[in-house]
Amino acid sequence: MKVQQVSEEMGVQYVMEGSVQWSGDRVRITVQLIDALKGHHLFSERYDRELKDIFALQDEITRKALMAMRVALRGEDARASEKAKGTKNLDAYLKLLQAWDHMNVMNKDRMALARPLVEESLALDPGNALAYASLAHVTVLEVYVGASKSPRESLDRAEELAKKALALDDSNFYPYVVLSLTYRFKKQFDKAIPPAEKAVALSPNSALACFMLGAALLSSERFEEAIPHFNKSLRLSPIPIGQSLINLAGAYRALGRYDEAIATYKKLLQREPEYLPAHVSLAGTYVLAGRQEEARAEAAEVMRIDPQFSLERYAKTLPLRQALVDQAVENLRKAGLK
Repeated sequence: MKVQQVSEEMGVQYVMEGSVQWSGDRVRITVQLIDALKGHHLFSERYDRELKDIFALQDEITRKALMAMRVALRGEDARASEKAKGTKNLDAYLKLLQAWDHMNVMNKDRMALARPLVEESLALDPGNALAYASLAHVTVLEVYVGASKSPRESLDRAEELAKKALALDDSNFYPYVVLSLTYRFKKQFDKAIPPAEKAVALSPNSALACFMLGAALLSSERFEEAIPHFNKSLRLSPIPIGQSLINLAGAYRALGRYDEAIATYKKLLQREPEYLPAHVSLAGTYVLAGRQEEARAEAAEVMRIDPQFSLERYAKTLPLRQALVDQAVENLRKAGLK
């Protein structure tokens, strides 16, 4: 029996072709996943199993086909997560994939969707290092978007979770990325660089690892050194990581390259129009560039997206040294934010 299905997943149109043959108590299945637009084979495999294994085989094929599409979109980051220990529970893994997509968009609503998915994944697969790292990650991001009631407690908890993930699997780059991120938000900038370097050493073609090393250098005010890592991150990822763009723009701004910073913020907002931190940063950059009218327009966008926005709360979330935080807040006041 031969089957063909044309569908779309995560923005990729694909053709799934397969054939099934039965022989006694065994089943032989051939599966191909093809990019419908480019004609590239994303996934091709043959299976010869006993009929009693058919349901487990169905899960395996689903997981591998989905992973092939993630790799096509996300490159080395997806491949590295597939290699991680403790990811054999399909339902748990699918919940992490959904959570990661929410976590790529920096606002409270998406964090509120991401957290329960990560918690459900961890409940389904308690020994999964990726789930612990993801829970640490979403905990830090809640601090960033102002969704944490106690940022200090949240960051302490995130550090514990990241270290738990490393205790379960220290061969994967992702827990090191999250640990570096946590140290940045705790303003322990010197401690943020070594785990980011370790992440890059483990996965040099990971867009996320390269971004985090750039971010750690940025927080330590090593702006020129940070830029190549952000650019490499963007080259490696078919879908630009929002945080790479916003931090690249921040490096340009710190170096007085305001036109490049503004263009980079706008590139990010074309992809994610509701990305609140980009609107905030763009408002401050317009002030520095002497474009006051545009600064006030961006400030209005900030208040539209988050009517509860406050400079006091925002200042506490910036993983930067205090002098840079004070300067950023003053620029935002000039843009009309309070």
